[in-house]
Amino acid sequence: MRSPVCDMLGIEFPLFAFSHCRDVVAAVSRAGGFGVLGATGHSPDSIRRELKWIDDHVDGKPYGLDVLVPENMATAGEKNVTYNSLKSRVPDAHRAFAAKLLESIGVSPASAEVEAPEDRPQPFDPETALRVLDAAFEHPIRMIANALGVPPPEMIEKGRAHGVPVAALVGAREHAIRQVSAGVDILVAQGTEAGGHCGEVSTMVLIPEVLKAIKPIRDVPVLAAGGIMNGRQMAACMAMCAAGVWTGSVWLATVESETSEIFRQRMIEASSRDAVRVRTRTGKPARQLRSAWTEAWERSPDSPGPLPMPLMTLVSEGALRQVERAAAAGNPKAREMVTYFVGQGVGLIDSVRSAGQVVQEFKTEFLEAVEHMNELLEA
Repeated sequence: MRSPVCDMLGIEFPLFAFSHCRDVVAAVSRAGGFGVLGATGHSPDSIRRELKWIDDHVDGKPYGLDVLVPENMATAGEKNVTYNSLKSRVPDAHRAFAAKLLESIGVSPASAEVEAPEDRPQPFDPETALRVLDAAFEHPIRMIANALGVPPPEMIEKGRAHGVPVAALVGAREHAIRQVSAGVDILVAQGTEAGGHCGEVSTMVLIPEVLKAIKPIRDVPVLAAGGIMNGRQMAACMAMCAAGVWTGSVWLATVESETSEIFRQRMIEASSRDAVRVRTRTGKPARQLRSAWTEAWERSPDSPGPLPMPLMTLVSEGALRQVERAAAAGNPKAREMVTYFVGQGVGLIDSVRSAGQVVQEFKTEFLEAVEHMNELLEA
């Protein structure tokens, strides 16, 4: 395809697949798209292992890496913040509410306590993210991406030094202007339909708004994101002059993904309205599957409400891990509490397929949509 990102990254089809699963990343890149590995939670050593595996299974095709360096956190400006040092900052009310939810499904709150090494960094630690990037540059990555703010200058400098384009996710026109002014090479305009951290503007509105806003500044390719689950939607976004699409939720329902069988089944059962945007998982607005966990935090009269990032992760991380384990062991109440990041496109999921099959279906549906538009012009 003749798209600026195809030329920039050496890919056949501008379908970007964000996933925390290396199998998905490799499968999509092999099929002609561009797999992007989510590196949040990784250490330099673990990212080396993951990327070595991808190198061995991607058949020389290009792939990228996504890190999360938030501009605004409760610990902004603090140095050497560890996971354990943050524990004392979590209010008793939040610990007690999480414990109450676990007890209601027969899970011991003590099992949810995370025993972290003394040197484990805080969640979303910016210094760790930059060390992970250094380790990643030991491998042939072709793009790096950042979310939740303008990439730190060091990240853009590292990309320039290694000849690797830097992408950034945005959810509003003013964010796009800041990113382009900071020097990013690719924008991912992500609408509120998206899973995970997202803004409030829909994809259909955001894409033309971002393109119009950045035109006077600099020519930067814009990828569309948010609720994109098939090739017809991809064609629609590229008709709005997007250079390609960035996708995430669609890969959660693949056989290769990191999600559990229970969560995949819950996605199939869900409607688009079941993807709710709440702050009670990470501390920032993030879209995820509605469950007894999200409903309790959002609607219960005794809910203490969300904590700021990164403190909320200390409350939710261990508890939701135990919920998954209890559900896998056959606990029906735990099954109703299982949740994970997913976008409104979940309502379009009706089966579990392989990642390679999803890529091929995107290509087929994209071509069908383009042919349909051409027929309209010929009529």
